[in-house]
Amino acid sequence: MKKTLLIFNPTSGRQNFKKHLSMIEKRFRENGHHLDVFQTEYPRQATEIAFQACEKRYDYLVIAGGDGTFNECLNGIMKSDYRPVIGHLPAGTGCDIAHTLGISKNINKALDVFFENEPVLMDVVKANDRYFTYVSGNGAYIDIGYMTDSKMKKKFGWIAYLFKALEKWFTISKMHMKATYDDGVLEGVFSLILIINTKRVAAMNLIYKPILDDGKVDVIMYRSIYPFNWIAYLISYFFPFLSTSFVKRFRTAKLKIETDTKFRWNFDGELGGLGDQNIQVCQKAIQIVVKPKIKKKYFKYQTHNE
Repeated sequence: MKKTLLIFNPTSGRQNFKKHLSMIEKRFRENGHHLDVFQTEYPRQATEIAFQACEKRYDYLVIAGGDGTFNECLNGIMKSDYRPVIGHLPAGTGCDIAHTLGISKNINKALDVFFENEPVLMDVVKANDRYFTYVSGNGAYIDIGYMTDSKMKKKFGWIAYLFKALEKWFTISKMHMKATYDDGVLEGVFSLILIINTKRVAAMNLIYKPILDDGKVDVIMYRSIYPFNWIAYLISYFFPFLSTSFVKRFRTAKLKIETDTKFRWNFDGELGGLGDQNIQVCQKAIQIVVKPKIKKKYFKYQTHNE
């Protein structure tokens, strides 16, 4: 029998995941899994429990929650040399990770993905001493994920983020940054930087054809052109393949950011640290279950045995 741990965050999204537990437990039993369930009670607890799951050699770790819960579990898994196969039941507000990986927010459909398919090896990105799966950033609107009130998210869903963005319209960041990457150096004053390993960020498709297992990340740096920064953001959204003088795009395996900004970094929607960042891609560091069409679309460097 397969040994599986389910970690769920009761405060994610509309906060109604718990009512599905009996159905979820039944489906795991029917599919030959011994399921243990853990409900988080405080921030970062999922990191501790995910690490313990590795130490106890669980075969599978199923993460139920939003992008923040996924990130917490990821940081626990990456502390261990043994890493269980990951399943994901998206139960948050945005769920950008699940959207890119083709995993439905309908729990039964998400369980179908887990039970009926095989895992792929996926890149993880290390930023100083933290890990992230799909995005790190600094600057304009980057703190919306954790500054938006949980009651608003429960009531309005993703629209709550839009309300918060409108509040911040006239407080766009200006940051001096120097970025050293595989193919060169970029320096200047920027309003926003995004380091991306996905297609979608904040419900917007920003990367044209991402590859999630090639050992590289996509980077977008938006030069500050206040009060016309919104033009750069619109260009980035409508032309996710275009690099210009004020919206610079590049791909890299390593990235060093030097900055004096006082704004905090964001990792998968969660609050991060300050200052300089040393970015390195950990190629094919985790296993996660996805459908074959997602494997074909985003995973180009799998071997026949993976």
